[in-house]
Order: sequence, then C-alpha cells, then structure tokens
Amino acid sequence: MSTVKLTVNGKAVSVDVEDRTLLVHLLRENLNLTGTHVGCDTSQCGACVVHVDGRAVKSCTMLAGQAAGSNVTTIEGLAKGDELHPMQAAFRDNHGLQCGYCTPGMIMSAVDIVHRHHSQGSGGKLDEETVRHELEGNICRCTGYHNIVKAVLDAAGRMKVAQAAE
Repeated sequence: MSTVKLTVNGKAVSVDVEDRTLLVHLLRENLNLTGTHVGCDTSQCGACVVHVDGRAVKSCTMLAGQAAGSNVTTIEGLAKGDELHPMQAAFRDNHGLQCGYCTPGMIMSAVDIVHRHHSQGSGGKLDEETVRHELEGNICRCTGYHNIVKAVLDAAGRMKVAQAAE
C-alpha cells in the first residue's frame, strides 16, 4: 500500500492504494469520479482520458503512483459550476454523442487538441482532417464521427473567444 497525494479537479486528495492501482481505478473506485470510463483496459479506446498536469493521458495506462503530486482534471472538473465547458456545450449543440460512453474521454481529448493547436501559433485553426487524425486514439462505436468533428471545430472557436475574454 502507498499513499498517493494529488490534486483532482482543484481539490487536494490523499488516497491509500495498492501499488498496482491504475489511475482510472483510483478516480472511479476511491474518489467516485465515475465520468472517467473503462472501455478496453488496453489503451485502445480512449474512454478513460483525463488531463494530468494539463496533458491528455489515458488513465488506464498510468499507475496511480505515477500521478502523485500531479494536477488531474476529469470530465467532472471541466464545467464551472452549472456552466458547461465550451467543448461540452459544443458536443451537446452539435449532437456529438449517441450512447455517451466514449463522450467523456472524447471531450477530454478534444480539449487537449484545441489547447495544443492554439498554443502552437497556428492561430487556433483546426480543420476536419487534423481533428480526425488527432482523435484516432478515441473510439466511438455509435457515431460516424461527423458530429464529433463538427463539435470539436465549433468548440475551438468558442474556446478561442472565451480565452480572449479572459
């Protein structure tokens, strides 16, 4: 057993877990943050994506101990109170989900994609081809990805506007 101390969605936490505990299981089982889904346990589907120190990570491939001292954001930590994150709102408005199982990981990956492209000096311009390529590590079994791509492109604009307003 080890004590893992980290910050999750802005709150400091300390959890005693077995050394073999994956970050996804710490989040779901110890912290009851069940928005992060376990889809494949082989890092293929992306349902478990969270942000660790601002970067998208498949939490089924990271030991909880590896996240010690880190700042972790889950899907539950994206919204500001009752106000959805622009990516969440864009997924809703563009019908970028069906069953919803992949949606939390898809949204977390999409936020990371937009942040990386905004910071690369590309002016935040994303196109459909780039979004589709970047989302290859996230599997959706229900949609044809068309509305997911629309949602990401819509949210990229919303996030740029929100960032400019800050």
